[in-house]
Amino acid sequence: MTGSRWEQVRQVLKNIVPICTKRDKDGIDLYFINHRSNNTGDASEGKADGGYYNISNPDTVTKIFNGTRPSGSTPTGGRLRSILKPYLAKLDASGDAESVKPINIIVITDGVPTDDPESVIVQAARKLDDMDAPLYQAGIQFFQVGSEASASKSLKELDDDLVKQGVRDMVDTCSWKADGAKGARGELTASQILKAVLGAVVRKIDRASTPPV
Repeated sequence: MTGSRWEQVRQVLKNIVPICTKRDKDGIDLYFINHRSNNTGDASEGKADGGYYNISNPDTVTKIFNGTRPSGSTPTGGRLRSILKPYLAKLDASGDAESVKPINIIVITDGVPTDDPESVIVQAARKLDDMDAPLYQAGIQFFQVGSEASASKSLKELDDDLVKQGVRDMVDTCSWKADGAKGARGELTASQILKAVLGAVVRKIDRASTPPV
């Protein structure tokens, strides 16, 4: 991801931060696929290493992006594994899934994964099922920046293949066609992302509270 797309993502994250902070004083955590910070994370809090934590100020996003440049392949599965592993360990150790704050992972990408995110997600879903965790305990939302056919095809296949695995539905996919020529588009896109995430959570809560027929 380079050029205008990188700037679009920076802007949308800056717009997301204050909205999230109004609802969660802990702010957001930010991870890059091909860049890791020197932060060691916190296993007791279920946080992976190499990220940026508790971001509540949009200016912090600017500083982080100014010191980071996209490069390399797209090992989406590996990064998801590193984020989910400490969270699932904390969840398991708690003995009470509902006592642990749910996690929603927003993945913004413009490329096809170069590894296997499906197997990582399936493994995580099965662990959540084994723990009898609420359906809304963990969710992953994929947003495609741009309109490359290969990336769109990859996300659709991921969505379709996960359904066939017979595990909980914890993934949503969406295309985002960013247009830097429109000044307000960044803010609108932030709203769309948060609306999609909230919609996914609400659907899972509704399914969890609906008794079987």
